[in-house]
Amino acid sequence: MSDRPIIRPRTLKGFRDFLPEAMQAREWLIDTARTVFRSHGYEPIDTPALEYTEILLGKGGAETDKQLYRFEDHGGRDVALRFDLTVPLARFVAQHIGELGVPFKRYHVGPVWRGENTQRGRYREFMQCDFDTIGTESLAADTEAALVIHDVFAALDIGEFTIHLNNRLVLAGLLAELGLADRTADVLRSIDKLPKIGRQGVAADLEELVGASPAQADRLLAALTVTGTNSEVLAQVAELAGGAADAGVAALTEVVQGLAAADVAASRVKVDLSIARGLDYYTGTVFETFLAEIPEIGSVCSGGRYDDLASIYTKQRLPGVGASLGIDRLLAALEEIGKLDAAAAAPSILMTMFDGSRSADYVGLAAMLRRGGLSVELYPEAKKLASQLKYADRKGHRLAVIIGDSEWETGTAQVKDMASRVSHTIDLTELLDTCRQLLGATAG
Repeated sequence: MSDRPIIRPRTLKGFRDFLPEAMQAREWLIDTARTVFRSHGYEPIDTPALEYTEILLGKGGAETDKQLYRFEDHGGRDVALRFDLTVPLARFVAQHIGELGVPFKRYHVGPVWRGENTQRGRYREFMQCDFDTIGTESLAADTEAALVIHDVFAALDIGEFTIHLNNRLVLAGLLAELGLADRTADVLRSIDKLPKIGRQGVAADLEELVGASPAQADRLLAALTVTGTNSEVLAQVAELAGGAADAGVAALTEVVQGLAAADVAASRVKVDLSIARGLDYYTGTVFETFLAEIPEIGSVCSGGRYDDLASIYTKQRLPGVGASLGIDRLLAALEEIGKLDAAAAAPSILMTMFDGSRSADYVGLAAMLRRGGLSVELYPEAKKLASQLKYADRKGHRLAVIIGDSEWETGTAQVKDMASRVSHTIDLTELLDTCRQLLGATAG
């Protein structure tokens, strides 16, 4: 035995392992989103985890710059891990747009890293699931982005949700009217804290950190917290901004009307002027999505329009709009409200093994069931039946196929329903049809 000391197995703060159950839920979320993205014409891409630091710096704001995992690589290059998938997308399209053409619609699923303080549903390494349309300023693309968010959550079928909409042009108009336009970035970061620190906290932030007067802070927060129907909110903000927000109000109105035309329920769309999105690159429509059962966990899908981001990398104008599904935060929410059962694996079967010398026969039967469209796991060795059935329970298998010496001699099999514990003795020629029927009854 080696004298080498044992290294204590542990993960870094803000990082985590995913056990099979959690990974199944994550893959279910991602697969559902991919299906919706493709139905709207989005195509998959991928980009490197590491970028030159200059690609990432200054694109998400000063706070995001502080959170970069940045280092010098073996070649002496200044590099950093991507903090989101949008900035790499801007670099990607600037580099490849000649062969891609516009409009270009992409989705991208991959890990990103931010060295921020950890909290419920937030980690330093997390998965993002993004979709974007590049190369058009049409508000139809903004409407479609909101519709994709709606269709993803409708497909997940995990309860009611609300898509909160705002437009940076509305905010810009309000700030111009209040004489705060020269402090827009700082104001937006303060507004973004509203759900966390409340109105009084943001008012203090605006006065102390931004330099707004109490009257300016009060008027701004009064506008941002206007309530009513979507049309009432838009009418009130137009009046409060004295016409300076007309372009933003018109854009929001068009998006809301487009969603209504797509039969999106009015209860699922809310014009919310407090939605600012802290990242600096947003220029128009912004989105945040909240689950009705657990709104306090924060937005589980956010994004917006960014018309100038790619201009850092190319002279060609490449406006874009899109959003990011917060996979890890959404998983945390589903776990908290007890809805991870929605992510259960497809009805499945355990093929038990009694006689190791006949392993090829068990392999053949399992393969036959898989060719028939079923999910089958073969237990890899001959053990006591009780141990194999305990394993089937632990893995969540719906059925167990049991074939011992007597069954091989008679050409039969036992199919055990793991929920009811009822066993069905059938002819081997009927195995596929019987499993299909039992799984269908179980699923129903």
